[in-house]
Amino acid sequence: MSDDALPELIAPMLAAPGALPPGPGWAFEFKYDGVRAVGYAGDGLRVLSRNHNDVTSTYPELGEVGELLGGRRAVLDGEIVALETGDRPSFSLLANRIHAVRPSAALLGTVPVVYYVFDVLHLDGESLLDAPYERRRAVLDDLGLAGATVRTPPHFTDADGQAVLRSAEIGGLEGVVAKRLSSPYRPGKRSADWTKVPLIRTQEVVVVGWKAGAGRRAGTVGSLLLAVHGDDGLVFAGHVGTGFTDAMLRRLGEELRALHRTSPPVGDVPREHARHARWVEPLLVGEVVFRNWTPDGRLRHPSWRGLRTDKYPSRPLKKETVEGAYETADRQWRVEVVRQRRDHFYRLINVPTGNVVGGLSIATVERLLSEAGVDMADLVHADAA
Repeated sequence: MSDDALPELIAPMLAAPGALPPGPGWAFEFKYDGVRAVGYAGDGLRVLSRNHNDVTSTYPELGEVGELLGGRRAVLDGEIVALETGDRPSFSLLANRIHAVRPSAALLGTVPVVYYVFDVLHLDGESLLDAPYERRRAVLDDLGLAGATVRTPPHFTDADGQAVLRSAEIGGLEGVVAKRLSSPYRPGKRSADWTKVPLIRTQEVVVVGWKAGAGRRAGTVGSLLLAVHGDDGLVFAGHVGTGFTDAMLRRLGEELRALHRTSPPVGDVPREHARHARWVEPLLVGEVVFRNWTPDGRLRHPSWRGLRTDKYPSRPLKKETVEGAYETADRQWRVEVVRQRRDHFYRLINVPTGNVVGGLSIATVERLLSEAGVDMADLVHADAA
C-alpha cells in the first residue's frame, strides 16, 4: 500500500439535536436537506452513502471532484442536494435521483445535483480525523472546491448563531449545524460537538402498512401506515396520505407488494386505521415533515418526503433465516432467499461494495441483475450460512 493510499471506509460523524450553543468556540454551517455522502477521491471517485452503499453510479456528475483536486487524494464528507429555483434544496426533487442506479441523460438534465463538501477527513496520505474542526475547515477551504456540481458551503465563526439561523430560514434551508472549533472528527458517532438546530420538523418513520387509493389514485397507494421506534420497539404513529409524486407512488407500489405480510408488525393500531389495511414487513424507512405530535403520540398533519434508502430500520424486528443462496462464478453478486416467519423475500448483495438491498421479489432481483449485466441463469448454489 502506498503512503498516500486512501482508507477503505470512514463512517460519517453525526450531529446531535439541540439548542444553539452559547458562548465562543463554535462555528455555524447551514444544514442542507439532502443525502449524506462520503467521497473517496483517488484513482477516480467512489461515493458512499451514510450506510456505506456505493452510490457512485447514481451521481456520475460528482466526478468533477477529482478534476478540482488536480490529482490530490482525499476523503471528503458532505451532502448531496437537488436545488430548485433560488438555490433552495428540495428533498422531494432529489427523491427522483435517489433510486436511479444509472440515471438517464434526461434525468441528469432535469434533476441536477450539487455536492456540498463540508469536511475533509484524509488528504494525501495524512489522516485528519484527530485534527480539530478549525484546522480541517482551513484545509478544506484551501482545496478550492468550487465547480458546477461541487461547492464548499460557507461557515461562520465569531457569529451570532441566531442570526445564522434566521439567514437559513430566509434562504429556505433546513437549519443550522453548530460545530465546536476544537472538536476532532468522530467516525460513526453522534456527538454534541456537532449540534443540529432544524427549522423544518422532520421525522424518520418505518412503513408498516398501506391503504389503496381511490379516485385519481385508484390502483395505487392512498396512504401509508407509519411507526416510530419507542423504548420497547416499534410504536404506531399514524398515517400519511399527502406529499406523493406519481413517481413516488409507482416506486412504493413495487416495494410494498414485495414486502406483504398477513398481520400488523405493530400492536395497538386503532380500528379506523386497521380497517382495509394491507400490512408489510417493517423494512422501509421514509421521512415525513409534520406540524407536531398529538397527545396520543400520533404525527399531526404529516406530509411524505420520500423513502430513505440511505437508512435502515435501527432495530431488527424479527429473527430471519437464510434458506438458500446463489452467487455468480466470480462471487461479485449474491442472492439470498430469506424467510421471516411465514414470509419469504430475496436479498441482493454486491459483495465488493457491501451494498445490500432486501425485501425484493424474484422479478425485481432479475431486473437489477440484468441492469448490472448479470444473467440469473448463470448463478450457482452457494453456502447459505
